[in-house]
Amino acid sequence: MLARNENEVMRAVYDLCDGTESCLISPAEIMSLLPAKRKYNLEKIDSILHALSCDGYFDLISSERKGEKMYVINLKDAGFSYKRTIKQRRRDIAFRITLAFIGAASTFIFGLIIKGIFG
Repeated sequence: MLARNENEVMRAVYDLCDGTESCLISPAEIMSLLPAKRKYNLEKIDSILHALSCDGYFDLISSERKGEKMYVINLKDAGFSYKRTIKQRRRDIAFRITLAFIGAASTFIFGLIIKGIFG
C-alpha cells in the first residue's frame, strides 16, 4: 500500500502518461497536478519517484533537456494497473462499511428481541 504522498505522485505520473507505456515528464508538470497544500519540492518528488521505481511501478531515467531536469518513465505492470487497484480498494472499503452497518443493525434488532423476551 502506498503512502499518501506516494499515491498523489503516482496518480500524477499515471495521468501524465495518459495510458501510454512511456512518457517524458518534467518535475514542474508533476508539481502542477499535486495539491498545493502539501508543499512538494524537487528533492521530495525525486525521492518519491525513486521509491516508486524501486517498488516496481515504473522504470525511471533522469535526464536533462535545455538545462531542465526531465524524467523518462516507462510504466511496468503495476503502473498500468494502478487505477484498477485504486477502484478495487474503494470497493473493498465500501463493502466493509456496508458489512459493519448490517452487523450493527442486526445486533440492535437482536438486542430488541432479547429485551422483549426477557424484559
